[in-house]
Amino acid sequence: MAKTSVIKRNERRRELVAKFAARRRALKEILKNPKTTDEAFFTASRKLAELPRNASPTRVRNRCSITGRGRAYYRKFGVSRIQLRELVSYGRIPGVIKASW
Repeated sequence: MAKTSVIKRNERRRELVAKFAARRRALKEILKNPKTTDEAFFTASRKLAELPRNASPTRVRNRCSITGRGRAYYRKFGVSRIQLRELVSYGRIPGVIKASW
């Protein structure tokens, strides 16, 4: 199980991403627009750089919703491979069965 502080840090990052999403999207649109003037481009670029680092969606780590494990995460189920195997073995995920041959 992941440390509680690591899980909480990731949750704070998710909150920051949600808080700054609209502002970040608007600045990115200005930067992507080819008709933007140089002055507006550099202003938008500077404002984007002034946003908190943790407001970037790439800084958020996908973690298991049960244990907080950061690796071997299955996006479809929201859990790690270890928890997925346990849940499937107990029949807690409908429609999924353990393969055997």
